Amino acid sequence: SGSQNTIEYITIASAGNATDFGDLTSKRGYSAACSSPTIAIFAGDLNTSIGSSENTIDYVTIASTGNATDFGDLTSAKSNIAGASSSTRGVFAGGQSPAINVIQYVTIASVGNAVDFGDLSGASQGMGGCSNAHGGL
Repeated sequence: SGSQNTIEYITIASAGNATDFGDLTSKRGYSAACSSPTIAIFAGDLNTSIGSSENTIDYVTIASTGNATDFGDLTSAKSNIAGASSSTRGVFAGGQSPAINVIQYVTIASVGNAVDFGDLSGASQGMGGCSNAHGGL
């Protein structure tokens, strides 16, 4: 409920509670995430304090805790998007403001704005995403 700027992490190899990692550049809700082995990216936002979607993309270096840094911008302001990634490319699909069919991507190793990747078969929002090195769902 409401937007948050908190980033938490867990150690996947052992069960336990989450620990504070740092903060995003602004409070967010309904964002998507993806990663390479070294960089985590958070994109999109429904900023409930102002009541609109935003186009912000943030990133952190996974190996060291700390606050997020600005990565770039989505092609337009979106929330409720899905994220998937390979080790080199982060892909964000769908979203609302209103529901769209846009797929966009970033090259994870170099900060910058998202660019057009293609289109979903129909407008979608509130999806989940997953991927391996070869494809995303």
